[in-house]
Amino acid sequence: MDKLWGNSPFSMDRYEKSEFYSEKLAELTKKHINGCKLYQRLLKNFDFSLDESHVPEEYPFIPVRLFKDYELLSVDKSEIVKTMTSSGTTGQRVSKIFLDRTTSANQTKALVKITSEFLGKSRLPMLIIDSKKAVSDRRLFSARGAGILGFSMLGYDLTYALDENMELDIETVKSFLDKHKGDDIFLFGFTYMIWAHFYKSLVKLNEKIDLSKGILLHGGGFKKLQDEAVDNEIYKDELNRVCQIERIYNYYGMVEQTGSIFMECERGRLHASDFSDIFIRDPRDFSLLGRGEKGLIQLVSVLPESYPGHSILTEDIGELTGEDDCPCGRHGKTFKIHGRIKKAEIRGCSDTYERR
Repeated sequence: MDKLWGNSPFSMDRYEKSEFYSEKLAELTKKHINGCKLYQRLLKNFDFSLDESHVPEEYPFIPVRLFKDYELLSVDKSEIVKTMTSSGTTGQRVSKIFLDRTTSANQTKALVKITSEFLGKSRLPMLIIDSKKAVSDRRLFSARGAGILGFSMLGYDLTYALDENMELDIETVKSFLDKHKGDDIFLFGFTYMIWAHFYKSLVKLNEKIDLSKGILLHGGGFKKLQDEAVDNEIYKDELNRVCQIERIYNYYGMVEQTGSIFMECERGRLHASDFSDIFIRDPRDFSLLGRGEKGLIQLVSVLPESYPGHSILTEDIGELTGEDDCPCGRHGKTFKIHGRIKKAEIRGCSDTYERR
């Protein structure tokens, strides 16, 4: 882990990563077996022994939905300093993720390290395309509020573009841009909120603001935009047309593995960093699939120590597009998302957002 903190977050090639993950997953799996009785009982159903050596793809994974049904933690509750909850629509159960001081700190360090590859090492003035209510109202403080707080550590002069009613505060936005004219600025928000409350408001007001010096990070899913036939490319093109912004990066991540997010590079590929890995599984028998084959996404992270979230099976459909061969020059697997399995609960920060 010390080596991870010292290097670029996309420096490991497939051979070095496989060796490191074989050892680290053995360590984490043993820790969670010993610390979490529910996880221990679950793993008894797998034909798996820690007495043997394993490659990373052989370590057991657990369905992400279990975090909605059970309190899974591997340390004493007295050591928990933060409890994260997933996003969810009204009536849905939410995942509870229990963080001790070490796990919380490492997730924060990893998030900063990964995003610094795209934002640079200096903190930038930050425009948050959301309402401050998402952070101040504890009833809304789930993955959405935590996401805003987490990314806000990368910026300064934090300014919210939307008011308490989720309406665009155009005067505040213009004042912020005038104040930082000529400077790079960091914009953060969730995919649907940016489209529905920022982009559409600018179009309606016939306002074209200059964000040519902006770097936008957004995540949370495109599902709510499918009915409008808006995909990633249209999203970028329209924001560029209205705001002159070119540096737009989508990211993929889950509250169950906070910190080890998957960033979209300049070539439009989602990347696994040194802190995480991804496998694609056949939904019929959970066998491993290769490049170009669509299946369930399994996410692996070396960060979760206080809860058994180091290897989870999501309800998302994805496809590997390469490994160590992206034209951007970064190592690691690259992939794309094809949506969610049928009848899966909607759970993205953007996709679960309900306009009131």
